[in-house]
Amino acid sequence: MESINQMQTQTLQAASPDGRHFAIDTTFVLFFLAVDFGQSVFSFGLDGLFSGLTLLMLIVVPYFLHSDSEKPAFGNWLLGRILIAFFAVGLGMMFKQTLGVVLPETFRFLPMTLLIASAMISCYIQFYGIMKFRLAR
Repeated sequence: MESINQMQTQTLQAASPDGRHFAIDTTFVLFFLAVDFGQSVFSFGLDGLFSGLTLLMLIVVPYFLHSDSEKPAFGNWLLGRILIAFFAVGLGMMFKQTLGVVLPETFRFLPMTLLIASAMISCYIQFYGIMKFRLAR
């Protein structure tokens, strides 16, 4: 029985040795949502309000998701997420300026398409982390 517990502990340590991989999947979702928000930041509509509220929630809430790895300090983690969001919003604003000039107009849907794909993958990873098979202790 002890060897099973040792193998499980070694597997967890090998999966994330220092917690650097904590919430990496939600970071991609945050990035693409912020790029999409940056495209519509100056259109003060209801969709921009909901997108902004979702962006704020996606900055903070993934810290509280279940994870087998050690969670980093909340302040440093939050600062990193805020910096990623600001960078992506700026990138989205620049991306909107290039539409129709450098890039074809149909590329305006690219951030939302990548957001949907990354959100689906993130949901799969989160559900797998919650429901994966674990040995009884």
